[in-house]
Amino acid sequence: MASGVRDRMVSGAVRLLAQGGLHATSFSNLLAATDAPRGSIYHHFPGGKDELVAAAIAATEQHALEQLQQQVGATAVQVTQSFLDAWRALLVHSNFDVGCALVAVTVAADTEALRVRAADAFRAWHYNLSAALAAGGLADDDARAAATLLLAASEGAVVICRAQRDIRPFEVVAEQLLEHVHELLVASSG
Repeated sequence: MASGVRDRMVSGAVRLLAQGGLHATSFSNLLAATDAPRGSIYHHFPGGKDELVAAAIAATEQHALEQLQQQVGATAVQVTQSFLDAWRALLVHSNFDVGCALVAVTVAADTEALRVRAADAFRAWHYNLSAALAAGGLADDDARAAATLLLAASEGAVVICRAQRDIRPFEVVAEQLLEHVHELLVASSG
């Protein structure tokens, strides 16, 4: 039961970060969003907000890595399509109210420890995305460069879409990314 409350609080923190950023992820907002008992805050997160946010970063990282793990055996183009489909679904299903919790922490981190933890999560995401692209047929250097491009371009497109409340910027970016990875794949196999 106790781990259920903790898990619910971590999931709530991920949602709050993705919707309103680091400053919106207050304990009072978290309690309201999760119906967790007030005493559970310091029981589960004795280190305070930084501990809670670090747990939310870990959960976000784990979710991204699990999605990539499902792409084992897929071509680089399929990996790219799946990666982009996940972002598209997040934007559309949330009506542009949700973005990336890691970006939210990175741009507003109150402590160096949180910024470093977000950077570590981005590195793990990049490493695993690169590996999936390489396993899907890209040369290692191309896979690393494509993973950087996919992460940076999709994160930027998500921010623009949220601001404009319009999926079109993402679709333009997605089309270009898919074309780029397809060209890399053709060059790798030729």
